[in-house]
Amino acid sequence: MSDEIDHKTKMQEMQKAQNAKVAEAVDPDRGLILVHTGNGKGKSSSAFGVLVRALGWKQTVGVVQFIKGKWITGERQFFERLGGVDWHTMGEGFTWDTQDRDRDIAAAKAAFGKAREMMESGNYDVILLDEINIALRYDYLTAEEVIEGLKARDKRTGVILTGRDAPEALIGYADLVSDMTEVKHPYKAGIKAQRGVDF
Repeated sequence: MSDEIDHKTKMQEMQKAQNAKVAEAVDPDRGLILVHTGNGKGKSSSAFGVLVRALGWKQTVGVVQFIKGKWITGERQFFERLGGVDWHTMGEGFTWDTQDRDRDIAAAKAAFGKAREMMESGNYDVILLDEINIALRYDYLTAEEVIEGLKARDKRTGVILTGRDAPEALIGYADLVSDMTEVKHPYKAGIKAQRGVDF
């Protein structure tokens, strides 16, 4: 019985501390900047989960995909069937496929131009810039121009930026940063990418 009382007392103390934190928290009255980065799987998957959550609240959602090109993915098919998502796939594929730096830079600049137009419009609650960190890693875009674009967004608009190797300047500017850590991946065991799990 004393264990049960001890547990109840601990939970009451935790509840009190949590309630105090919630009471002190403020609404920033602006959309947040989320960065999903790291070497582990799940950066885009997690971001698409945030979009589902936003849609559940009847929020307006947009997607600009960098790098991935016309690759058919489960999430793209799902959102096309669902409707209500302003989707722009503007990359031309993996950098090792195009093998043309000038073309890759032009595609990244065009994609970010579209992203800026969307971010500044005031028409969106959440915009996903999928794999933009890859464009930053290869210097197709600079962290400075991306942050400048984020600062110019409409205040209602939150933005999610995905991809490995997010630059420190972007990490510093963001409100939330998640670093996906790879512990184990089937590809390293020679298992090819699986529909519904990997794409």
